[in-house]
Amino acid sequence: MKNKLVFATNNKHKLEEVSFILKDQMEILSLKDINCDVDIPETATTLEGNALLKAQYIHENYGLNCFADDTGLEIEALNNEPGVYSARYAGDDKSSEANMLKVLEKLEGIENRKAQFRTAVSLIINDQEYLFEGIIKGNIIKEKRGNSGFGYDPIFVPEGYDKTFAELGNEIKNKISHRALAINKLCNFLKEYDYEKNNF
Repeated sequence: MKNKLVFATNNKHKLEEVSFILKDQMEILSLKDINCDVDIPETATTLEGNALLKAQYIHENYGLNCFADDTGLEIEALNNEPGVYSARYAGDDKSSEANMLKVLEKLEGIENRKAQFRTAVSLIINDQEYLFEGIIKGNIIKEKRGNSGFGYDPIFVPEGYDKTFAELGNEIKNKISHRALAINKLCNFLKEYDYEKNNF
């Protein structure tokens, strides 16, 4: 029987990515699975802070072991914007199209297109907090390419590739992405975790 762990997200794309990565090890429950329909506030000024806020909310209100993530696109020429505000860079409606358009407009005429995606994952298990990070570097291209993925995927080309995340497809992205790197660190931790000793 697989151990169960709550992923504190309402984002179905993230849930699919993480469930794929952890499919052989854990049963991942969504907020919907635990009947949580609250839009958990993300009021911290860092990715790590937001991830911890979400994990703490579930742990404190539902008493469940859980993890949460926050991800940001950090663009060198824009002083690491949009960063913690990536999801709502162009406004609170969280429009991916508007966010990408704002990035492309701000980078117009700028040669330095270096960027990185960074994911922070906060795990709370048996009242202990742990943090994991994943980073993938790349470049922002000048126009959207590709139809898979979500968020800024159509304008981000990871290092070592000539296609955007949206062109590479989910199978490849789920192996190399910032979220995959962070979740794999989480996986490695859970593999070494003594479930019986810690009553998980």
